Amino acid sequence: MRRAEDFVRFLGFNTQGDLGPWTFYTDKRKGLVYFVKSPPLEPPSLLQTSVRNAVRLAAYTWRSISGDQRADWMLAARRAHLQIHGYNLFVFWLLRHEDAAIHTIERLTGIDLIPLNRNL
Repeated sequence: MRRAEDFVRFLGFNTQGDLGPWTFYTDKRKGLVYFVKSPPLEPPSLLQTSVRNAVRLAAYTWRSISGDQRADWMLAARRAHLQIHGYNLFVFWLLRHEDAAIHTIERLTGIDLIPLNRNL
């Protein structure tokens, strides 16, 4: 089991949670523990389905904006020294509609992020 842990860490993963068909967690004594994850015992709830669909729609929207717009979101996240990727910032904005937070990032970075047409 030690070989798999070394390989995963060599790839740069500090793995916790689900990755493909595997579940990973860190145990204080054993280090990285992993096993084949078990299938869910019941179907997803209505709330789970709606959240998944909202995140899926945000991903489609991200892919539909221009490369320049995506680059602006990425650059703004870096310039604002955020600990998240520009994609994550974009999804946060779409899901939470926190225009004030994005306007603050725009002021800090000098990059216009929110389009005039808010039909995204």
